[in-house]
Amino acid sequence: MSVRTPDPNPGWLPDFALDETRARVPILYVEAVPVRINPLGEVESVGVLLRGSSTTGVMTRTLVSGRVLHGESVREALLRNLEKDLGPTAFPQLPVTTVPFSVAEYFPLPGVSPLYDPRQHAVALAYVVPVTGDCNPRQDALELTWLTPAEAAMPEVLDDMEGGRGSLLREALASVGALPR
Repeated sequence: MSVRTPDPNPGWLPDFALDETRARVPILYVEAVPVRINPLGEVESVGVLLRGSSTTGVMTRTLVSGRVLHGESVREALLRNLEKDLGPTAFPQLPVTTVPFSVAEYFPLPGVSPLYDPRQHAVALAYVVPVTGDCNPRQDALELTWLTPAEAAMPEVLDDMEGGRGSLLREALASVGALPR
């Protein structure tokens, strides 16, 4: 059973064509780790989404993510997907540069890399994005949990993340100096 809210504006391909394309071509995504920072720019908390897995139907933790649509810039895709998952009053502070902290590659076969997506071969540009407003999950995200960096780095949290995203979250924490020693 698939738990998924259809995208009201799919952008560039109907579902049947997207499934066909996913079977043949890597798809570009953006992923974001929402954070709250203090006045010194240090990460105080990390936002992790709870949603029903589209592949297994079980509840899992995940990050903000979504496709880059045809004709859309990476910056536009990042903002659209943050608003889609966190709501219009999250007020994300997009990075000055579009250079990601990581280029994450998901393979449809487990074990090729730590990241796994049974639907497709996907490449995601991953960012840490401070948010300053109220976050109200929308679409298929059920809840946003704010964790301290130490809580977010706990093995039980990282291991519970969909598709191996725990390794990406750990890398995000390290990239901003928030990975506990």
